[in-house]
Amino acid sequence: MSNGIHLNLDRLAAWHAQEIIRRTRDKKANEVDNTITKALGVLQENGIYACFIYLLAKEGDNGRVVADEMLSLLEGLGFGWNKPSSDDVEEILKHITEKVTVDLERLLLAKETLEQMLIYARYGAKARG
Repeated sequence: MSNGIHLNLDRLAAWHAQEIIRRTRDKKANEVDNTITKALGVLQENGIYACFIYLLAKEGDNGRVVADEMLSLLEGLGFGWNKPSSDDVEEILKHITEKVTVDLERLLLAKETLEQMLIYARYGAKARG
């Protein structure tokens, strides 16, 4: 978003939603839809940090895919939020706490963009099923 470059957040959300569907194509569509729907609810009600905890603790492989695409989307926002160096749960949660939740305006923008991504992914899972 710096240097006069304007980022199309809707396109970013759509692209990562498609990646979730692509990466879970060997899973049952209703299971993927269920994971995404629950993650969206947690994100909307409790925030980004809670959503990551939920996905990583309760949703197995599907949750890992969704969380990884969420991290990729956050990295793509252009705020210098590179993905954590490992996929360890503690490392991911530390990354969210120390990078993403620091600036309220950026946090709110990230949450809104993640919500859009999950909505698109949910529609994609339903269309596949």
